[in-house]
Amino acid sequence: MRGFSKLAGKVLLVTLLFISVQSFAGDNKKGLPGGDKNFPTLLSNSASAPVIKRISDSIYDLISLGEYGLEKDVFFNAYKGFQYLESKGMLNKTNVLTICDYSQSSRNKRLYVIDVVNSRLLFNTYVSHGKNSGEEFATSFSNLYNSNKSSLGFLVTGQPYKGKAGLSLQLNGMEPGINDRVKMRSIVLHGSKYVAASVAGAKGAISRSYGCPAVPYGIHFRIIDAIKGGSCVFVSYPDDWYTHTSAILNAGFDLNPSYQINDPSSIQNNTASNTDGGSLYSTDVK
Repeated sequence: MRGFSKLAGKVLLVTLLFISVQSFAGDNKKGLPGGDKNFPTLLSNSASAPVIKRISDSIYDLISLGEYGLEKDVFFNAYKGFQYLESKGMLNKTNVLTICDYSQSSRNKRLYVIDVVNSRLLFNTYVSHGKNSGEEFATSFSNLYNSNKSSLGFLVTGQPYKGKAGLSLQLNGMEPGINDRVKMRSIVLHGSKYVAASVAGAKGAISRSYGCPAVPYGIHFRIIDAIKGGSCVFVSYPDDWYTHTSAILNAGFDLNPSYQINDPSSIQNNTASNTDGGSLYSTDVK
Protein backbone atom coordinates (compact mmCIF):
# COMPACT_ATOMS: atom_id res chain seq x y z
CA MET A 1 0.00 0.00 0.00
CA ARG A 2 2.86 2.29 0.90
CA GLY A 3 4.54 1.44 -2.45
CA PHE A 4 1.38 2.29 -4.38
CA SER A 5 1.14 5.66 -2.63
CA LYS A 6 4.74 6.52 -3.60
CA LEU A 7 4.05 5.53 -7.21
CA ALA A 8 0.87 7.63 -7.32
CA GLY A 9 2.76 10.58 -5.90
CA LYS A 10 5.47 10.35 -8.58
CA VAL A 11 2.86 10.14 -11.33
CA LEU A 12 1.10 13.22 -9.96
CA LEU A 13 4.40 15.14 -9.74
CA VAL A 14 5.38 14.27 -13.34
CA THR A 15 1.91 15.29 -14.57
CA LEU A 16 2.12 18.67 -12.82
CA LEU A 17 5.62 19.31 -14.22
CA PHE A 18 4.43 18.46 -17.76
CA ILE A 19 1.49 20.84 -17.48
CA SER A 20 3.75 23.62 -16.17
CA VAL A 21 6.27 23.18 -19.01
CA GLN A 22 3.53 23.20 -21.66
CA SER A 23 1.98 26.31 -20.16
CA PHE A 24 5.35 28.14 -20.13
CA ALA A 25 6.17 27.08 -23.69
CA GLY A 26 2.78 28.22 -24.90
CA ASP A 27 3.17 31.67 -23.36
CA ASN A 28 6.67 32.00 -24.80
CA LYS A 29 5.46 31.19 -28.31
CA LYS A 30 2.86 33.92 -28.05
CA GLY A 31 5.65 36.41 -27.48
CA LEU A 32 7.51 35.41 -30.65
CA PRO A 33 6.83 36.89 -34.10
CA GLY A 34 3.69 35.35 -35.48
CA GLY A 35 2.26 34.66 -32.03
CA ASP A 36 -1.06 36.04 -30.85
CA LYS A 37 0.26 38.35 -28.10
CA ASN A 38 0.01 42.01 -29.08
CA PHE A 39 2.93 44.29 -28.26
CA PRO A 40 2.96 48.08 -28.72
CA THR A 41 4.79 49.11 -31.90
CA LEU A 42 8.25 50.67 -31.57
CA LEU A 43 8.21 52.13 -35.07
CA SER A 44 8.90 55.85 -35.35
CA ASN A 45 5.60 56.51 -37.11
CA SER A 46 3.76 55.38 -34.00
CA ALA A 47 1.55 58.07 -32.53
CA SER A 48 3.42 57.60 -29.24
CA ALA A 49 6.80 58.47 -30.78
CA PRO A 50 8.17 61.99 -30.21
CA VAL A 51 7.01 64.45 -32.86
CA ILE A 52 10.59 65.36 -33.77
CA LYS A 53 11.40 61.68 -34.36
CA ARG A 54 8.43 61.22 -36.68
CA ILE A 55 9.27 64.38 -38.63
CA SER A 56 12.94 63.45 -38.84
CA ASP A 57 12.18 59.96 -40.13
CA SER A 58 9.72 61.36 -42.67
CA ILE A 59 12.34 63.70 -44.12
CA TYR A 60 14.96 60.92 -44.06
CA ASP A 61 12.67 58.58 -45.99
CA LEU A 62 11.49 61.23 -48.46
CA ILE A 63 15.07 61.99 -49.48
CA SER A 64 16.14 58.32 -49.27
CA LEU A 65 19.21 59.38 -47.31
CA GLY A 66 20.02 55.77 -46.52
CA GLU A 67 20.85 55.25 -50.18
CA TYR A 68 23.54 57.91 -49.81
CA GLY A 69 25.14 56.17 -46.83
CA LEU A 70 23.70 58.29 -44.02
CA GLU A 71 22.34 56.33 -41.07
CA LYS A 72 18.92 57.28 -39.71
CA ASP A 73 20.14 57.83 -36.15
CA VAL A 74 22.85 60.23 -37.37
CA PHE A 75 20.26 62.28 -39.23
CA PHE A 76 17.95 62.27 -36.21
CA ASN A 77 20.68 63.59 -33.92
CA ALA A 78 21.54 66.28 -36.44
CA TYR A 79 17.91 67.25 -36.97
CA LYS A 80 17.20 67.39 -33.24
CA GLY A 81 20.19 69.67 -32.68
CA PHE A 82 19.17 71.82 -35.64
CA GLN A 83 15.67 72.30 -34.21
CA TYR A 84 17.07 72.89 -30.73
CA LEU A 85 19.41 75.64 -31.94
CA GLU A 86 16.60 77.21 -33.95
CA SER A 87 14.33 77.21 -30.89
CA LYS A 88 17.06 79.11 -28.99
CA GLY A 89 17.33 81.73 -31.74
CA MET A 90 20.87 80.69 -32.64
CA LEU A 91 20.27 80.18 -36.37
CA ASN A 92 19.76 82.90 -38.95
CA LYS A 93 19.38 80.44 -41.81
CA THR A 94 16.77 77.84 -40.86
CA ASN A 95 16.27 75.87 -44.07
CA VAL A 96 19.69 74.20 -44.37
CA LEU A 97 21.33 71.48 -42.29
CA THR A 98 24.87 70.24 -43.00
CA ILE A 99 26.08 66.88 -41.69
CA CYS A 100 29.69 65.74 -41.65
CA ASP A 101 29.53 62.03 -40.88
CA TYR A 102 32.93 60.93 -39.63
CA SER A 103 31.70 57.44 -38.85
CA GLN A 104 32.25 56.78 -42.56
CA SER A 105 35.48 56.19 -44.44
CA SER A 106 37.07 59.26 -45.99
CA ARG A 107 36.70 57.43 -49.29
CA ASN A 108 32.95 57.95 -49.00
CA LYS A 109 30.99 61.07 -49.82
CA ARG A 110 30.25 61.78 -46.20
CA LEU A 111 29.25 65.45 -46.31
CA TYR A 112 25.53 66.13 -46.69
CA VAL A 113 23.91 69.53 -47.20
CA ILE A 114 20.16 69.14 -46.78
CA ASP A 115 17.26 71.48 -47.41
CA VAL A 116 15.12 70.37 -44.45
CA VAL A 117 12.21 72.63 -45.40
CA ASN A 118 11.69 71.12 -48.84
CA SER A 119 13.30 67.74 -48.05
CA ARG A 120 16.01 67.89 -50.69
CA LEU A 121 19.62 66.75 -50.69
CA LEU A 122 21.54 69.72 -52.09
CA PHE A 123 25.11 68.41 -51.89
CA ASN A 124 26.72 65.06 -51.16
CA THR A 125 30.48 65.03 -51.48
CA TYR A 126 33.84 64.29 -49.85
CA VAL A 127 35.15 66.03 -46.75
CA SER A 128 38.50 65.81 -44.97
CA HIS A 129 39.27 65.29 -41.31
CA GLY A 130 42.26 66.37 -39.21
CA LYS A 131 45.52 64.55 -39.84
CA ASN A 132 45.79 63.60 -36.15
CA SER A 133 42.21 62.33 -36.07
CA GLY A 134 43.06 59.21 -38.05
CA GLU A 135 44.04 57.84 -41.43
CA GLU A 136 41.17 56.58 -43.62
CA PHE A 137 38.79 56.84 -40.66
CA ALA A 138 38.59 59.65 -38.12
CA THR A 139 38.56 58.18 -34.62
CA SER A 140 40.08 60.85 -32.36
CA PHE A 141 38.81 64.41 -31.82
CA SER A 142 39.85 67.48 -29.90
CA ASN A 143 38.97 71.03 -28.94
CA LEU A 144 42.60 71.97 -28.27
CA TYR A 145 44.71 74.47 -30.17
CA ASN A 146 47.40 72.90 -32.42
CA SER A 147 45.93 69.42 -31.95
CA ASN A 148 45.44 69.08 -35.72
CA LYS A 149 42.29 67.13 -34.95
CA SER A 150 38.69 67.60 -35.99
CA SER A 151 36.10 68.74 -33.46
CA LEU A 152 32.75 67.05 -32.92
CA GLY A 153 29.35 68.57 -32.33
CA PHE A 154 27.14 71.41 -33.44
CA LEU A 155 28.50 74.46 -35.23
CA VAL A 156 26.92 77.53 -36.76
CA THR A 157 28.32 79.03 -39.94
CA GLY A 158 29.62 82.58 -40.07
CA GLN A 159 30.59 84.67 -43.08
CA PRO A 160 32.83 83.81 -46.04
CA TYR A 161 36.29 85.38 -46.33
CA LYS A 162 39.43 84.94 -48.41
CA GLY A 163 42.30 83.40 -46.50
CA LYS A 164 45.34 81.20 -47.08
CA ALA A 165 43.10 78.48 -48.55
CA GLY A 166 41.17 80.92 -50.74
CA LEU A 167 37.45 81.35 -50.18
CA SER A 168 36.65 79.94 -46.75
CA LEU A 169 33.73 79.91 -44.34
CA GLN A 170 33.97 80.73 -40.65
CA LEU A 171 32.56 78.21 -38.17
CA ASN A 172 31.45 78.87 -34.61
CA GLY A 173 31.28 76.10 -32.00
CA MET A 174 28.05 75.90 -30.02
CA GLU A 175 29.14 73.38 -27.38
CA PRO A 176 31.38 74.59 -24.53
CA GLY A 177 34.29 72.29 -23.83
CA ILE A 178 33.57 70.31 -26.99
CA ASN A 179 34.04 72.64 -29.96
CA ASP A 180 33.93 76.22 -28.68
CA ARG A 181 37.55 76.81 -29.73
CA VAL A 182 37.14 76.11 -33.44
CA LYS A 183 37.17 79.81 -34.34
CA MET A 184 40.32 80.41 -32.28
CA ARG A 185 41.87 77.35 -33.94
CA SER A 186 40.96 78.73 -37.40
CA ILE A 187 38.89 75.63 -38.17
CA VAL A 188 36.97 76.66 -41.30
CA LEU A 189 35.30 75.08 -44.29
CA HIS A 190 37.30 75.56 -47.49
CA GLY A 191 38.08 73.91 -50.80
CA SER A 192 41.02 71.62 -51.53
CA LYS A 193 42.28 69.99 -54.73
CA TYR A 194 43.47 67.06 -52.61
CA VAL A 195 39.98 66.19 -51.41
CA ALA A 196 38.83 64.21 -54.41
CA ALA A 197 37.98 60.71 -55.61
CA SER A 198 41.22 60.53 -57.61
CA VAL A 199 43.27 61.07 -54.45
CA ALA A 200 41.21 58.56 -52.48
CA GLY A 201 41.72 55.97 -55.22
CA ALA A 202 45.48 56.51 -55.37
CA LYS A 203 46.17 56.77 -51.62
CA GLY A 204 43.31 54.71 -50.18
CA ALA A 205 41.92 57.84 -48.53
CA ILE A 206 41.53 61.53 -49.28
CA SER A 207 44.15 63.93 -47.98
CA ARG A 208 43.75 65.18 -44.44
CA SER A 209 43.74 68.70 -43.03
CA TYR A 210 44.87 70.46 -39.86
CA GLY A 211 41.35 69.97 -38.52
CA CYS A 212 39.32 71.82 -41.14
CA PRO A 213 36.42 70.15 -42.97
CA ALA A 214 37.82 70.72 -46.48
CA VAL A 215 35.68 69.82 -49.49
CA PRO A 216 36.55 69.36 -53.19
CA TYR A 217 37.87 72.50 -54.81
CA GLY A 218 35.38 74.16 -57.12
CA ILE A 219 32.22 72.88 -55.51
CA HIS A 220 33.22 74.69 -52.31
CA PHE A 221 32.02 77.94 -53.85
CA ARG A 222 28.48 76.58 -54.14
CA ILE A 223 28.51 74.90 -50.73
CA ILE A 224 29.73 78.03 -48.95
CA ASP A 225 27.12 80.13 -50.68
CA ALA A 226 24.37 77.68 -49.66
CA ILE A 227 25.25 77.40 -45.96
CA LYS A 228 26.84 80.76 -45.06
CA GLY A 229 25.30 83.20 -42.63
CA GLY A 230 24.04 81.24 -39.64
CA SER A 231 23.12 77.69 -40.66
CA CYS A 232 23.60 74.53 -38.60
CA VAL A 233 26.51 72.12 -39.13
CA PHE A 234 26.72 68.82 -37.25
CA VAL A 235 30.01 66.92 -37.08
CA SER A 236 29.09 63.39 -36.11
CA TYR A 237 30.91 60.35 -34.74
CA PRO A 238 29.67 57.68 -32.28
CA ASP A 239 32.02 58.85 -29.52
CA ASP A 240 30.86 57.75 -26.06
CA TRP A 241 32.27 60.79 -24.30
CA TYR A 242 30.59 63.22 -26.68
CA THR A 243 27.31 61.31 -26.70
CA HIS A 244 27.06 61.52 -22.91
CA THR A 245 28.49 65.05 -22.60
CA SER A 246 26.61 66.98 -25.27
CA ALA A 247 23.85 69.06 -23.69
CA ILE A 248 22.24 69.42 -27.11
CA LEU A 249 22.04 65.70 -27.86
CA ASN A 250 20.69 65.04 -24.37
CA ALA A 251 18.20 67.90 -24.28
CA GLY A 252 14.63 66.90 -23.52
CA PHE A 253 13.40 68.63 -26.64
CA ASP A 254 10.45 67.96 -28.92
CA LEU A 255 8.49 69.78 -31.61
CA ASN A 256 4.96 71.07 -31.26
CA PRO A 257 2.43 68.44 -32.43
CA SER A 258 1.17 70.93 -35.03
CA TYR A 259 4.57 71.00 -36.77
CA GLN A 260 4.24 70.02 -40.42
CA ILE A 261 6.58 69.28 -43.30
CA ASN A 262 5.74 70.15 -46.88
CA ASP A 263 3.36 68.01 -48.92
CA PRO A 264 5.25 64.78 -49.76
CA SER A 265 4.08 64.64 -53.39
CA SER A 266 5.34 68.14 -54.17
CA ILE A 267 8.60 67.45 -52.33
CA GLN A 268 9.29 64.26 -54.24
CA ASN A 269 8.51 65.84 -57.59
CA ASN A 270 10.64 68.87 -56.76
CA THR A 271 13.55 66.69 -55.74
CA ALA A 272 13.38 64.52 -58.82
CA SER A 273 13.01 67.34 -61.34
CA ASN A 274 15.48 69.86 -59.94
CA THR A 275 18.67 69.27 -61.88
CA ASP A 276 20.02 72.82 -62.17
CA GLY A 277 21.46 75.20 -59.57
CA GLY A 278 20.81 74.09 -56.01
CA SER A 279 20.23 70.45 -56.89
CA LEU A 280 22.22 67.40 -55.83
CA TYR A 281 25.92 67.63 -56.55
CA SER A 282 28.11 64.56 -56.33
CA THR A 283 31.57 65.54 -57.46
CA ASP A 284 34.93 64.08 -58.29
CA VAL A 285 36.61 67.46 -58.74
CA LYS A 286 40.38 67.21 -59.15
